[in-house]
Amino acid sequence: MTELDNLIASINKDTRITVLTGAGISAESGIPTFREAQTGLWENYSPEELASLSAFQRDPKLLWEWYNGRREMVKQALPNAGHDALVRLQQWSNHFCLITQNVDQLHQRAGSYDVIELHGNLNTARRFDEDEVLPLDDTLESLPPYCQVTGKLLRPNIVWFGENLPSAAVNAAEKGSIEAEVFLSIGTSGLVYPAAGLPVMARENGATVVEVNLDDTTITDMVSLKLSGCASEILPDLVDRLIYA
Repeated sequence: MTELDNLIASINKDTRITVLTGAGISAESGIPTFREAQTGLWENYSPEELASLSAFQRDPKLLWEWYNGRREMVKQALPNAGHDALVRLQQWSNHFCLITQNVDQLHQRAGSYDVIELHGNLNTARRFDEDEVLPLDDTLESLPPYCQVTGKLLRPNIVWFGENLPSAAVNAAEKGSIEAEVFLSIGTSGLVYPAAGLPVMARENGATVVEVNLDDTTITDMVSLKLSGCASEILPDLVDRLIYA
């Protein structure tokens, strides 16, 4: 039997499965990574100029134009077979935790629920000086937008450079990682902390860590099993084998 065969044989509906996804799974739906999106009108801006509190304070309209453009692009994208496979895995499993670094909500659009969003999402906003999360209308009539109730300036509900991740999301992600028996790291580079520390945390607490990625990453040397390739190709087969074993 191969390592993959052994892994599949070891998993049942009561196995505690935790999944972490990154930009790689969204890239398969045609969504460029944050840095790859610095093209056209934005090619003269560094990511730091479009993703920091100081940049927002300096020119909120500019940042909203950038993020609204990202929102419109994401609306045109569709969940791929990798997203769909994770929905089926969640429906099958009795203990499933899905953590994402992505802000596009493709997991939710595919049908996943209780998704832990470490970096926020493009479809919500916050009042500039408050933590309450507010939904955004599909079409923003004016940029930058203001809260219709308080009149306060709204900011994208995205974690910017230099900001802390939402504590509730971090606590839930760490809990899911510590409790995991199998941890899948899918399409994430392993460069952005604290998300990059979650597979390590899982491994240190006894989990079998599996990496699904086209490339080697910073965690490749410590995982139990590396599955090289696209999530949209690997995950459907993996989930089929688990469900119909």
